[in-house]
Amino acid sequence: MRIANTVSDSIVDGPGLRFTVFTQGCPHRCPGCHNPGTHDPAGGREVSVAELAAELSGNPLTDGLTLSGGEPFCQAAECAALARIARERGLNVWAYTGYTYERLLAGEVPDALALLEQVDVLVDGRFVEELKDISLRFRGSSNQRLIDLNASRQAGHLCFLPDRT
Repeated sequence: MRIANTVSDSIVDGPGLRFTVFTQGCPHRCPGCHNPGTHDPAGGREVSVAELAAELSGNPLTDGLTLSGGEPFCQAAECAALARIARERGLNVWAYTGYTYERLLAGEVPDALALLEQVDVLVDGRFVEELKDISLRFRGSSNQRLIDLNASRQAGHLCFLPDRT
């Protein structure tokens, strides 16, 4: 799997203390992106899912795994494998994507459904600089949604987390 970086103790990529993996490569290239160094799919470094899983276990205080980017759904199979390990360890999983949930469900992105099955909360939609709002919880622009996938699966319709902190 190709990644840009990891952060073992993030408090901004979801609730609690999180292990965040910044995947490398992003087709969206949103103007104003806070992580433009992740856009080039040839950048970053190769690492195995097993290596990331070992890093994930490094801090017993970790509450969850966050898959960010770049675009995690460009490496959906590998991200799904890591997310599965995290969930087996009792951690929650968040994923950020420039795709919409509906587009991921439509099967346009290879292995997206496998990753979605392992994700508890999905932050979807491209970052739109004109809609930037620093008061929003865990996202950068107001078009992006915090989708509670567990509640959505149970309810049979989309359920969202609160918009503001």
